[in-house]
Amino acid sequence: MPDLPRIGQPAVLDPRLRPISIRSRRVRIRGDLKSLEMLSIMRRAKISVIGAGNVGATCAHWAAAKELGDVVLLDIPDKEGVAKGKALDLACCGPMERFDANVHGTADYADTAGSDVVIVTAGLPRKPGMSRDDLIGTNVKIVRSVTEQVAKHSPDSIMILVSNPLDAMVYTAWKSSGFPTKQIVGQAGCLDVARYRGFLAMKLGCSVEDISALLLGGHGDDMVPLPRYTSVHGIPVSQLLSEAEITECVDRAKVGGGEIVKLMGTSAYYAPASGSVQMAEAIIKDKKRILPCAAYCDSEYGVGGYFVGVPCILGSAGVEKVIEIDLDETERALMDESISHVKDLVGTVTEMFPDLA
Repeated sequence: MPDLPRIGQPAVLDPRLRPISIRSRRVRIRGDLKSLEMLSIMRRAKISVIGAGNVGATCAHWAAAKELGDVVLLDIPDKEGVAKGKALDLACCGPMERFDANVHGTADYADTAGSDVVIVTAGLPRKPGMSRDDLIGTNVKIVRSVTEQVAKHSPDSIMILVSNPLDAMVYTAWKSSGFPTKQIVGQAGCLDVARYRGFLAMKLGCSVEDISALLLGGHGDDMVPLPRYTSVHGIPVSQLLSEAEITECVDRAKVGGGEIVKLMGTSAYYAPASGSVQMAEAIIKDKKRILPCAAYCDSEYGVGGYFVGVPCILGSAGVEKVIEIDLDETERALMDESISHVKDLVGTVTEMFPDLA
């Protein structure tokens, strides 16, 4: 039997083995007489967050606090000091909040090499007077540059897109990176469902933990509500709230982001970051969670090769399965409308950037 490394002694592993996360993997060692199994030495996962603004920095915060792994917070050279400063400030929380995570700020993509998960928050918000096409034209260039660097330094990573307009940016990341579709996923559904569940809990006066809900489609107005798939500790929500009350919660979830902008003059960042890290945790820990994400669908839901908001199983391989559910006539019509809007967005991208077609 081969000698095991002593405590404190670095392990020499076969370079072909690449642990994807903090999960242990079993390595089979074959001797002359019998096969032995031993647990491989575990390493921390590595999460890189691109963009050190409010959403990106809060992603780093949640990821470090949950001890999901070591965190790299990256921004452009002009904002390198911001990335380093926020990373240092967050790292200093470890002794008080009792988390062990290395948090590093940088402007060099080489520092992100070997990431397990990359969360892309980079991009400009839509400003007054800016058209949808203006926003697409600007953010496609940013996301394209980012994803090319991610593909270069972390070709086996799972990429979570948060940049807007989301459906167009997920498509851009897919085409720019050359990644398999299972390694590209967009975050919006987790946020929308969380808002929906939160507003239902406020209305009912119960714990948010007892509410199970699902939404399909795009972000905001393109959201496809599914009240008949919503329950409160197993009780259909329709038995606890009137149709008007449920619709009120759905409508508020649709404009939840706008409500926050009106209140504080800037976009939300706590909840969007939380949704992104929820997805990252499912991937890093191989939890096989069913979460609503912008995932690639071909035959599923009759989409025909676009990224749309659907329930998925997220695990260490990324999007491991898209789950199809039965839709009634009204839900189907809303879903088809949402899909058509995604196609319009992608059409704008390919018209402006023909090489991404």
